[in-house]
Amino acid sequence: MDPKEDLAFDALSDRVRRRILSVLGEEGELPVNALAERVGTVGRTTVSSHLRLLRTSGIVRERREGRNRYYSLDTEGAVREAFTYLQSILRQAVDEIDDSPPAPAAVDPDRERGTG
Repeated sequence: MDPKEDLAFDALSDRVRRRILSVLGEEGELPVNALAERVGTVGRTTVSSHLRLLRTSGIVRERREGRNRYYSLDTEGAVREAFTYLQSILRQAVDEIDDSPPAPAAVDPDRERGTG
């Protein structure tokens, strides 16, 4: 895994940060006050701290307009690399399942004893 993927997974490990990402995914670009309102479990300062980590991890973009800062998902950043990594793991697991021999049929104990 490359360092960007590590940053993305670290950033995604926190429940509040995942909630922030969910809100941004549903709502699109938002200022920090609106994000804090929608997250609801923590205050604006805490949301700002989480956004800073998400931004430096390459998961969220920041756009400044005057004194305001607007945040949106960075669909080309580290989260894409982490997602691609997860897809490769899942694809490999599915391929292994497809290549494995079929599981033996369950045996009916009554039939084996001749009582069924």
